Amino acid sequence: MKANKFKGTGRGLRIFSIVRKIAVLMSIFITATGVYFYVHTHPAISVFPVKHLAFIGNRHLTDDELKAFAGVHLNESLFMVSNKEVSQRLLKSPWIKSVSVRKEFPDTLSMTIKETEPFALLNMNEHLFLIDENGKLLEELKGDSVPFLPVIAGDPFKEKKGFSEALNFIKVMNAKRFSSERDHIEIIANKPHELSITVDGITVKIGTGGYEEKIDRFIRLEEDIKNMEIPVDSIDLRFENRAIVKPVTDKAAR
Repeated sequence: MKANKFKGTGRGLRIFSIVRKIAVLMSIFITATGVYFYVHTHPAISVFPVKHLAFIGNRHLTDDELKAFAGVHLNESLFMVSNKEVSQRLLKSPWIKSVSVRKEFPDTLSMTIKETEPFALLNMNEHLFLIDENGKLLEELKGDSVPFLPVIAGDPFKEKKGFSEALNFIKVMNAKRFSSERDHIEIIANKPHELSITVDGITVKIGTGGYEEKIDRFIRLEEDIKNMEIPVDSIDLRFENRAIVKPVTDKAAR
């Protein structure tokens, strides 16, 4: 009899615990629903008004620029702010790669930003643009301050394949840290088989594919040219295991 008594008591405690949890959840649900409808039926009253917009991780975009993209106004209720809509508005900026939006009650909306890194410069129709690794335009550069990045000269809308090959070449070049020891590198993006670069004044015909091997060949050849003190006009690396060096003629020098 005693065993049955304890057994019944244990079952009763479990039932009571479950009922209590359900009651707590229902209470939270009713409270949240009540607040939601209260906010909607009393638009002049802001529950948990936004007092602070916090941006984390931005280096290229200013807080004021991000506020404009976010579209959230101070004193707007945190309950009324949609994290998804804020994220979608922020992602319209080409500079923003990803974003995480979090409500920090009672009065802060926090946004963690992951920005796109500038990959190269695009010289198109005498206008200079920062672009990302996929060729997406980030912004037009104006003024005298220009960061050191490889330059792609051409029109990506007219020569899509050539522009794509130029991006591929830069990726290989960056992986080999080729640009770190050069003052100026410009890639001419026309037809893919006509791809060429200008390295510190020397024109190098690259062509399509085999970029890693061609860069290695150029580095070895560059060292020989320096040792022999030969003024070079252009180098053709389009042919496998062969390089054609065109020296600067006296006529060209004049």
